[in-house]
Amino acid sequence: MDKKKVENVYLQQVLQEQEEVDRQLKKSRPRVREYVPVLKPDAARQSSPKEDRHRAVDYRIVGFWWWKSVIVPPNVYVVHTRRGREKPIHIGRGISFRFNSLTDAFLVIPSAVQTILINARCICQERQGILVQAYVQWIIEDINTAYWKLDFSDPEDPMGIVNVQLREQAEAAIKDKVATLSIDEVLSDKQPIIEELTYRLRTVAEGSNDNENSQGLGLKIVTVQIKEAIVSSAQLWENLQAPFRAERDKFARLAELESASEIGDRERQDRLEGETSELNVQSQLAQLQATKEQEKYNREYAENNRRQQLEENATRQKITEENTTARVRNEAQLELALQELELEQRRLAAEIEKVRQQMQLDEIQAQENRGTVSTELEIDKMRHLEKVAAAERELGLEQQQRHLENDLSEAYIQARLIDKLPEIAEKLPAPQEQKTTIITTNEQETATNSLLSFLASALSLGQSFLQEQNRQGEE
Repeated sequence: MDKKKVENVYLQQVLQEQEEVDRQLKKSRPRVREYVPVLKPDAARQSSPKEDRHRAVDYRIVGFWWWKSVIVPPNVYVVHTRRGREKPIHIGRGISFRFNSLTDAFLVIPSAVQTILINARCICQERQGILVQAYVQWIIEDINTAYWKLDFSDPEDPMGIVNVQLREQAEAAIKDKVATLSIDEVLSDKQPIIEELTYRLRTVAEGSNDNENSQGLGLKIVTVQIKEAIVSSAQLWENLQAPFRAERDKFARLAELESASEIGDRERQDRLEGETSELNVQSQLAQLQATKEQEKYNREYAENNRRQQLEENATRQKITEENTTARVRNEAQLELALQELELEQRRLAAEIEKVRQQMQLDEIQAQENRGTVSTELEIDKMRHLEKVAAAERELGLEQQQRHLENDLSEAYIQARLIDKLPEIAEKLPAPQEQKTTIITTNEQETATNSLLSFLASALSLGQSFLQEQNRQGEE
């Protein structure tokens, strides 16, 4: 029967990690020799695209020949040395400088905080494998010490070699500390590992106060933290959890049994208390019911008496109120009758006063009427006298007119007309033709017609006289 070959997996993992560390520490970097042409100075300005592509820090080299300058970002350290000089020409953060490729060399180192991730495969006190995951953050504190003690020459990763060295130091410190602790101590309290790791790294990076000649590497450890501690064996991890799980299961089962027992006792006690309470409640209900019935009877009896008394009181009060109301009504009616009599007396007095005032007004009106009638009579009398006087005047005028008409006889008119004929004739125009027409309608107009004929004759005579006078005057 062939024995199965047992492989040491842990040893293989350790050897692989050691090979990776050796490879990182011994990796070779291609050295790019700078070629400076003599006849083509502008070509010196051109840098290798391949070299620029792999730089960890984005700095620039400008200019040509020996008039070059190195332009660096503000967050990097610069160490600039020159042939024949013992100390660097420029050293500090963010310093740009002139550079001669024939005599000068420089380092560009990041000044930001660096973080190292650590996965330390450790063996604890029980000879069991434990993976401790941690991280360390560090920063360059003294560039004057760090640049000549540490290797920052890799342009692709200036901090790579330093990180590998510090990671190895940290893993060694973690492994040494875990080897003295049990699994439970490692899993339950990580503070001793942190303290040991912090002490060792600060002793290496920052120096030790115990040794005056130890200046450290010019670095500063910012923080050290343990992320996790994992048991490598899955079976061991299950076994470690088994007691706790069994204890938890036991505690849960006991708690369940205790809870069930307590619940049963509580249920029985509750049932007993419930039945006892039920009996007590029934007894109390019966007693309460009897008490309630007695109280109900007493209350009904008292209520009936109270109602009877209230009804009697209401009846008496009603009778009293009715008597009072009747008396008040009679008094009100009597007072109303007295008020009506008083109002009637006032009304009669007012009417008497009104009649008296009316009589006075009638008397005054009668006096006014008598005065008005007397005045109207006087006016009528005066008007009558005036009419009589006017009639008399008219009668006198008519008499005078008749007298005048009587005095104006035909002979008188003719005599007067004859006297006025010369004047009339002067004022009359000379007629071309004279005709006299007499139309008699009745006998009453004979006198008038005769007068008209007389006037026509007089006119003709006058005209003849005038013509004669005119003719004589012309001769």
